[in-house]
Amino acid sequence: MKIAIAGATGTIGTLVMSAARSAGHETLALSRASGTDLTSSRGLADRIAGIETVIDLTSTGSLSAKVAVAFFSTVTENLLTAEHEAGVRHHVALSIIGAPKASSGYYAGKAAQEQRVMNSSVGWSMLRTTQFHEFAQQTVSRGSMLGIQIVPAMRSQPIAAAEVAVELLRIATGEPLGLAPDLAGPREENLPDMVKQYLRILGRTRPVLQVNLPGAMGRAMRHGGLLPAAGTRLGQQTFQHWLDTIANARTNP
Repeated sequence: MKIAIAGATGTIGTLVMSAARSAGHETLALSRASGTDLTSSRGLADRIAGIETVIDLTSTGSLSAKVAVAFFSTVTENLLTAEHEAGVRHHVALSIIGAPKASSGYYAGKAAQEQRVMNSSVGWSMLRTTQFHEFAQQTVSRGSMLGIQIVPAMRSQPIAAAEVAVELLRIATGEPLGLAPDLAGPREENLPDMVKQYLRILGRTRPVLQVNLPGAMGRAMRHGGLLPAAGTRLGQQTFQHWLDTIANARTNP
């Protein structure tokens, strides 16, 4: 199967690309690194000519609702329009559990993306998951302030990105199914504690300061609005297992 992966160089995109190639699929990376700017529609339909399925894993580093909505709206519209012109049969999107209910900040962008996909004339599937274990890593990579690691108060049930990649590829190689059953990690965690544990693995001793983000997004993060509902499918790898894997890799490079 010919599969295009938008956002192929990101955390999840890299894993999906590797899984698709290992399964023998022909892949096309759609990213700035491969010469494709998805915020522009120019030449995009020609670029994906002959592609059967597009998996959209694009993301923005901004937490601004205005920026996130603009980014996801533009990229999603450009992809869907190009797919319609090129005859792509299946659009697969990755979203976040609870995003439509907490439509502020970054999640407002995901909510906008969801609406555009659901209104599309292209056959679509969408998988909502919780945050990845790598969310702690990404939080640390944003840097510290005056030697203090600022971390938002957040209840999460993180999942292994590798497990999400396998599920996305399974969905992508099937028929469009609309909303797929949600997928979450096996155990609830607290983001500040996750960051502390990750810093310990790195051998960094900087203090972690928990802060309450304002607005609907902050409330949802603090009070479990982004946690999965009862009965949600669960992955297998715990955050602790992920940390152990990171620690082993650092000890035995």
